[in-house]
Amino acid sequence: MSLAGRYVAVVGPADGARPEDLAHAEAVGRLLAEGGAILLTGGHHGVMQSAARGAGGAGGVSIGLMPGTDRAEGTPEHTFLLPTGLGELRNGLLVRAADAVVAVGCSWGTLSEIALARRTGVPLVLLDPWELPEDVGVVAADPADAVRAVADLLDGA
Repeated sequence: MSLAGRYVAVVGPADGARPEDLAHAEAVGRLLAEGGAILLTGGHHGVMQSAARGAGGAGGVSIGLMPGTDRAEGTPEHTFLLPTGLGELRNGLLVRAADAVVAVGCSWGTLSEIALARRTGVPLVLLDPWELPEDVGVVAADPADAVRAVADLLDGA
């Protein structure tokens, strides 16, 4: 599966991420990088850091679009950290900069990104989400299924 040149955001909890969320995010980041995708995250810890770690481990690139103005608040696993100064509004920038979004786990911030993707038509894949309406996006069974779903959605776009 080739995702070469595609930008895929991986979103999920920073605080309160479960161990399985972190493992899934790292695997998704790795698989996206292996497929040639450029990873986008919010630049912080938790799911974002794990996804960046996975991408970096596979030789990929990860870009963190941070809510604040201090690059030093990001995690070193990211290849590039871009402070936006937008606070939570950066969630909209993150979603709109992505060709697709993979949500791993859920939190209130993640839910806002899911809603923004859904409302703006950005392809959305959910991995172990909160219970949401059936038409919200593709629900994946595991990290490999999530990345396959992204590739399928982008091939049809």
